[in-house]
Amino acid sequence: MTLKNVKPSLNKISKTLGGIQDSREFLLKNTREIIVLCSRSIIAVHKNDTKTGKDNLRKAESLLKKYKKKATGDLRRYIITPEQEFVEAACLIAVVEKKEIPSDKKLGVMPESYVLGLLDCIGELKRMVFDKIRIGEVDEATRVFEVMENLYLQLYTFSMYDKVVKEARRKIDVNRILVDDVRSAITEEKRRTELIKTLKKFEK
Repeated sequence: MTLKNVKPSLNKISKTLGGIQDSREFLLKNTREIIVLCSRSIIAVHKNDTKTGKDNLRKAESLLKKYKKKATGDLRRYIITPEQEFVEAACLIAVVEKKEIPSDKKLGVMPESYVLGLLDCIGELKRMVFDKIRIGEVDEATRVFEVMENLYLQLYTFSMYDKVVKEARRKIDVNRILVDDVRSAITEEKRRTELIKTLKKFEK
């Protein structure tokens, strides 16, 4: 009979695919916790609670290391989003603490996750700049903007890898607008501050 080899082959394939499917569902379910922890970390940092932000980041890192063991072969793509969120939070904390942004090797993430995480962090830095302007911390707002702008300049050439790093070009286009908006806000605030100083001199 011509089909005698088909059944054992399909049985073997079925077991393999079943294992891959189980791993996929496991990763999709459990990596959500990493994303939540990273989101909490970012929120805490914006509330000036860096300690809580770092605690949540450490928990996320621990889970990420644990679940990455299941992400082999094609399953690696299900780790990109949680890694991306992890990079974003780690980058933000580094900027707040005036430290060097860690490398992809230091964070232990895939190249595409690193690039996307840094691109996402630019949006968080914009939020931080406006928060600093709102409370009158113009010098700190300027420092954060300089990091934001330099980060963008380092990343904008990665739009050419859009087919490899999904959504890289779109994120870079959005970030260009964000950088321009923040530059205008910083310039306007500095002019306003100088005007106030000048007016106070005349009042004396």
